[in-house]
Amino acid sequence: MARRALITGITGQDGSYLAEHLLDQGYEVWGLARGQANPRVSRMRKLLSDVQVVRGDLLDQGSLISAVERVQPDEVYNLGAISFVPMSWEQAELTAEVTGMGVLRMLEAIRVCSGVSRGAAAASGQIRFYQASSSEMFGQVTETPQNERTAFHPRSPYGVAKAYGHFLTQNYRESYGMYAVSGILFNHESPRRGAEFVTRKVSLGVARIKLGQATELRLGNLEARRDWGYAGDYVKAMHLMLQAATPEDYVIGTGRMKSVRELVEAAFSAAGLDWERYVVTDQTLHRPAEVDLLCADPKKARTQLGWEPRVAFDELVAMMVESDLRLLTDGGDPDQDSSWP
Repeated sequence: MARRALITGITGQDGSYLAEHLLDQGYEVWGLARGQANPRVSRMRKLLSDVQVVRGDLLDQGSLISAVERVQPDEVYNLGAISFVPMSWEQAELTAEVTGMGVLRMLEAIRVCSGVSRGAAAASGQIRFYQASSSEMFGQVTETPQNERTAFHPRSPYGVAKAYGHFLTQNYRESYGMYAVSGILFNHESPRRGAEFVTRKVSLGVARIKLGQATELRLGNLEARRDWGYAGDYVKAMHLMLQAATPEDYVIGTGRMKSVRELVEAAFSAAGLDWERYVVTDQTLHRPAEVDLLCADPKKARTQLGWEPRVAFDELVAMMVESDLRLLTDGGDPDQDSSWP
């Protein structure tokens, strides 16, 4: 029989790529959604028709138990979160509840449905759990590059909530013998990224300027440096983590840093434009507590999982700009939908 996977955050960038990858691997894929009438669920059904949907909410413990009981998954991928970092200051409590406590509720749902108790030996064939941790947990970094042993110093409510979920996943692994792992993923982007994220804001801004729909692009800190990769590559690492013989946590990234300025240069260059004619820096767009640089050390994933990123930075940026040019030319609404192929 086909293996069965349950994905929270199925309508987001990572959820869609992961669902596609698992379907290609022969899985039966289920997505957790708060309501069937959600327009993003309707769009997902059209593009991923083989994905089945089960009702559930990371704010509601009972709904998660019901979902796990109904689906009977072999693997659970917890990608659901309030994931836009600037919003986490505006909605700090909700971020804590969904991004942090949501991990606890899902782990408890798996534990309850599996009949796991403290001190009991892990059963063979148990549900395997993946937690989407984040490089934002490193925050004000203590060393560069960052690896699985680097200390955390989160600089946002989002980063704090992710750190809580990360340590909780470790705790359930150590306390209950559950197969529970965290992937500490560095920034990963695609044409499906939400319009509020800086990479997509840049690609959309470039497309609008190229098409004569805008005359400037306002951005915050151009000197912040990140390790950017392609989301389609990174979901393959998630899957590989749950196939390993023993549950361990992994850092996933390219090991190369680029500044926001370099992102802007690459995006405008892909459209044949001079970025300095159009970009305006805006102090109001800076974070209250900035994370200046993040760079992954993915050696462990490379040596133990055989994982390597495939799409280079310039290729990724050009892909996003070209996709948004097509979207806007065809009259699409980037504020409602990510640019799904």
